[in-house]
Amino acid sequence: MTQATIPTCIPASATLGLDLGDDRTEFCLLDPNGDVLERGGVATTRAALTKCFRALSPCLVVMEVCGQSAWISRLAEEHGHRTLVADSRRIALIARGKSKFDERDAELLARLGRSDCGLLNPIRHKSEQVQADREVLTARRVLVEVRTKLINHVRQVVKLFGCRIPACSPESIHKRALEHVPDCLQRTLKPFVGQIESLTGQIRSYDKEIARLARQDYRDSAQLEQVGGVGDLIATAYILTIVDPSRFRRSRQVGAYLGMTPGKRQSGKSDPQLRITKCGDRELRRLLVIAANHILGRGPDCDLRRYGEKIAARGGKNARRRAKVAVARKLAVLLHRLWVTGEVYDPFRQAKLRGEPIPA
Repeated sequence: MTQATIPTCIPASATLGLDLGDDRTEFCLLDPNGDVLERGGVATTRAALTKCFRALSPCLVVMEVCGQSAWISRLAEEHGHRTLVADSRRIALIARGKSKFDERDAELLARLGRSDCGLLNPIRHKSEQVQADREVLTARRVLVEVRTKLINHVRQVVKLFGCRIPACSPESIHKRALEHVPDCLQRTLKPFVGQIESLTGQIRSYDKEIARLARQDYRDSAQLEQVGGVGDLIATAYILTIVDPSRFRRSRQVGAYLGMTPGKRQSGKSDPQLRITKCGDRELRRLLVIAANHILGRGPDCDLRRYGEKIAARGGKNARRRAKVAVARKLAVLLHRLWVTGEVYDPFRQAKLRGEPIPA
């Protein structure tokens, strides 16, 4: 790969645009007047980018959010540069451009970052330690998904031969499955059942690690676990996603941040009702919906449950689904409020204010 000459003696107010790729990163350097000083490419490796950042005087480094942007932005900041990681949904000029190539994308990023940073809706990457801790939750989710696929396969194959595995939890199915598997399938499905048992053990190990994180490294999770349906997993995931609760001036903003508020496309008199944006952290949104499903299902009576039941009572094809999303959004706001204030959770606070009956 041909390496471009790395420029030196750059004014402190220069802007460096980076178009990140898995193998090669294109760069474009603008001077304070917006003129191109240098353009080229470097390998997307820590050594090559370290050499590049070290050769530059402090400047603004602009890049688009992607899988590589977290460690590259941290690397740039270690060498004294300011970084701006742009939200990819804000750069239609690049994504929908009719003349799109990497060298031009790097220049456009630099010019957009130089003109007005707010237009790019800058992304705040998490620290390396927080990102590493989040991978514990991700690893657990992947193992659960693999185990679910194996369980579904075993159940489906057994059903094709006129047998059924009785209803049981995923944690105990490996103890009961083989006795209901036909003899002709024992050799075929026994390794699957063994894999399910092994995955269950690994998932339990991750559960213990998540519990350790909640008790030792992220002790604020105990404040969130006051709410029924919120355990170590959801509380830790919430803290590792939000990280800094003070970034939100109002707790209600958390619902929009997690993509659980309806989108807006208002123009003149037209203001159609849209679905939720789904623009936030997908995994935390999924966990909050799971908690909402528990609250509306087997959970005890509380304000959240009554709120969801009122929405579900309106009827309609998707009333129950809308109720779950609404409860999940309200739960996200409530958790932030408890985190910020340190209050003791009162499950009937709103009911008391409205004078509604509450259980003894």
